[in-house]
Amino acid sequence: MAKKIPVEQLKPGMYVSDLGSDWMAHPFLRNHFAVEDEATIGKIVAAGIHEVYIDPARGLDVADAPTEHEVRREIEAEMLRAATATAPGHRISAGEELGRARKVHGEANKIIHHIMNDVRLGRQVQVEAVEPLVEQMTESILRNAGALLSLCRVKNKDDYTFQHSVSVCALLVAFCRAVGLDAQTIHLAGVGGLLHDIGKVRIPDRILNKPGRYAEDEFAIMKNHVVESKKILDATPGISEISVQVAHEHHERYDGSGYAQGLKGEAISQMGKMAAICDVYDAITSVRVYHKGMAPHEALRKIFEWSKFHFDPLLVQQFMRAIGIYPVGTMVLLESGRIGVVLEQAEGNLLQPSVKVFYDSRRQQYLAPQVVDLAKPLGHGGADKIAGHETPEKWGIDLAKFI
Repeated sequence: MAKKIPVEQLKPGMYVSDLGSDWMAHPFLRNHFAVEDEATIGKIVAAGIHEVYIDPARGLDVADAPTEHEVRREIEAEMLRAATATAPGHRISAGEELGRARKVHGEANKIIHHIMNDVRLGRQVQVEAVEPLVEQMTESILRNAGALLSLCRVKNKDDYTFQHSVSVCALLVAFCRAVGLDAQTIHLAGVGGLLHDIGKVRIPDRILNKPGRYAEDEFAIMKNHVVESKKILDATPGISEISVQVAHEHHERYDGSGYAQGLKGEAISQMGKMAAICDVYDAITSVRVYHKGMAPHEALRKIFEWSKFHFDPLLVQQFMRAIGIYPVGTMVLLESGRIGVVLEQAEGNLLQPSVKVFYDSRRQQYLAPQVVDLAKPLGHGGADKIAGHETPEKWGIDLAKFI
């Protein structure tokens, strides 16, 4: 069983099983490796990593360090205590909004694709093409955030950069709404979210499209996309400072270990801190050639754990309340043995979302899809409870068919 230790206790001869950091925040080719010398420890510290998991079965042990199971149990208890607020309300059901959300989601992917291609050819960003789209996405989220966010969970590996931009836009709009920001600020944040990775058009294709983890020199080049994003947006007529903050600061970290400016704490704008959370959440839940996407609940737990150093803890709690303990798109196992996918959050309780059930885990057979509102009592379509999250791979389920 892996154990968690502060980097100050790390020694040569130990085996790191998890660097305790999102994969884009460190320069190592792997997330697990043997610690051979002090120089390796120095690289870990320089990457802004404060805590790591070690595997005592493959290296030296720290006798009194907490196990991964103990850490997980403590973090999930903290998440439950933090989730005291209710999720933002919605005007209509996710099912009613899904058709419109699907249309705007498809349009968003086309537009960001065209914009990035135009910038690659030396043309300016056309803000007038972005703003109506962000308005439509915002209106969809105001009607029901779950519909659009569920569509953002499904990505094509070949179009990741474009789809990630759309997802960050949607997540940031939903986050801003939950925090209570005004309509104009939400709109400008959405524009920034859609354009936050525009600088990637200036990164060589051999690096941007590399089917594997970056070498150290490639990682340094890749990080420069933040600087390029700011240059492109600064030259864009009609762009707002809020939108530029999203693009320029979404890789900054609360402890100062991020890039490109190495800002720390309150030196990072609120929008930059919020964008960082949305960006990492979408990145670590997405499947890449070299990275297996986490389940939404697992990703949220990791971000909550990392907020000790990398993110504003209060904003992480607010993000969790915005998308739920079990975010839209999470595959869950109910106490009845049924398996389903979370469709939308309940206004009264983050632990009682609406779930589309479609599989019986005990009989190992598919069921006729049915929406179960866990906030309702027995006899009214509810009276069940989430026992935990599941992975589609474990059951051989194509989750995209049920979202």
